[in-house]
Amino acid sequence: MTNPPAPVIQDWDGAAGAKWVAHQARLDRLLTPLGDAAMAAADIGAGDHILDIGCGAGTTSIALSERAGSGGRVLGLDISPDLLDAARRAARAHANIAFLLGDAAQASLPQGQFDRLFSRFGVMFFDDPIAAFRHLGGALKADGRLAFVCWRAPRENDWIRLPLAALDGLVELPATDPLAPGPFAFADAARTHDILTRAGFTDVAITPYDERLCYGHGADDAAAISDAMTMALTIGPFARAVAMIDGETRQRAEAALHNILSQRVADGAIYFDAAAWIVTARRG
Repeated sequence: MTNPPAPVIQDWDGAAGAKWVAHQARLDRLLTPLGDAAMAAADIGAGDHILDIGCGAGTTSIALSERAGSGGRVLGLDISPDLLDAARRAARAHANIAFLLGDAAQASLPQGQFDRLFSRFGVMFFDDPIAAFRHLGGALKADGRLAFVCWRAPRENDWIRLPLAALDGLVELPATDPLAPGPFAFADAARTHDILTRAGFTDVAITPYDERLCYGHGADDAAAISDAMTMALTIGPFARAVAMIDGETRQRAEAALHNILSQRVADGAIYFDAAAWIVTARRG
């Protein structure tokens, strides 16, 4: 399976949000290097006011507040009540962070107040991305900047390509629209550039960024494989696929995945190649 279909959008204000809370440590370990790269591109200054779009359990909001310093402010915005509850607990010691529950595409936001809009994989789920980014752009100051990280194509990302390869010959995955809201909706850089331009942004820059992400980790190789299996069986398209198949087929799929992971483990860790875009733009 060289070009797996994109996963469908998840129920972020329901079960998906609860799963991300339960596996926050694993997911932060996986995604932090990519979020850090986007923060560097955002060029955050002391005292900046920042909107963290799709802030999740608050890890990015805390990192942004530390970059902005005590004079800065961060508003974390997310659609999941479970994730925001976790974010508030994590950020209790940070007086310069607040959180807002809502859909970023239409949430009530102060106009012209933010120096930066930031997102770590939180902007690919808009039903109408042009309208959503136009709405978010209104919250930026006249010289404000947008910075986010999003995925490139599934075939370039081992964290989805390899687990789905374990299903070859066992499960017929339905075709999906690659432009539909979902993790890979912005895989086409030209389309993303067009969306932002039509939403009123200028100086749009879309830069490829490659990283090796820690998909499984443990005290030894067996523990790392177990950690990675837990990830794959809980979150993502492999988990959704095996949840719909019978016992024997599921066992074969899990065994195939275990074999794939066994070939990638070394010194108690499993690393997968990841391919993302770092996107920056200015308010027009």
